[in-house]
Amino acid sequence: MRRFSIALVLLLLLPGLILVAESKTRELQGYTVHTDKEEVDFPVQLSEIEWRQRLTDDQYYILCEEGTEYAFSGKYDKFYEKGTYYSAATGQPLFSSDTKYDSGSGWPSFYAPIDKDAVTLIEDNSLFMRRIEVVDSLSGAHLGHVFTDGPDPTGLRFCINSDALIFVPEGEDPPEILEP
Repeated sequence: MRRFSIALVLLLLLPGLILVAESKTRELQGYTVHTDKEEVDFPVQLSEIEWRQRLTDDQYYILCEEGTEYAFSGKYDKFYEKGTYYSAATGQPLFSSDTKYDSGSGWPSFYAPIDKDAVTLIEDNSLFMRRIEVVDSLSGAHLGHVFTDGPDPTGLRFCINSDALIFVPEGEDPPEILEP
């Protein structure tokens, strides 16, 4: 039983330890990583009531409460249609299917966003780990995390919750974007 507990703790800490080890030798490709104590202003500000009216319960949990869906449970994990992934919070374009790949992590993974300005990166020191949180740059809504174990050409793995995304197939109309 004790071996199981130690193994579980190591398994939970491993992603953070890898990020710390690699962060000393690898840059985040020109992204600014804000500290978790830094105030970041986001142009879209909605009340809790407005978010709850706009989002499903699962989306609210992920986007507003910084939740995480269970690994391998999201609708976009093993999903490879051509198109664009938009923020479920604001409707802004985040990722292209051209940068999506199977990381084996159980969450949709991308090696780059459509535009570096579509996401904001913030230190996340919760759960005894050091990670980098990925948020929607318009609203600050939680999308997932970025790790430095991704494929070329960036070496990054944007690990994003399916419920934080809206997929629009190639050639179809995008969702409405919340304007600040």
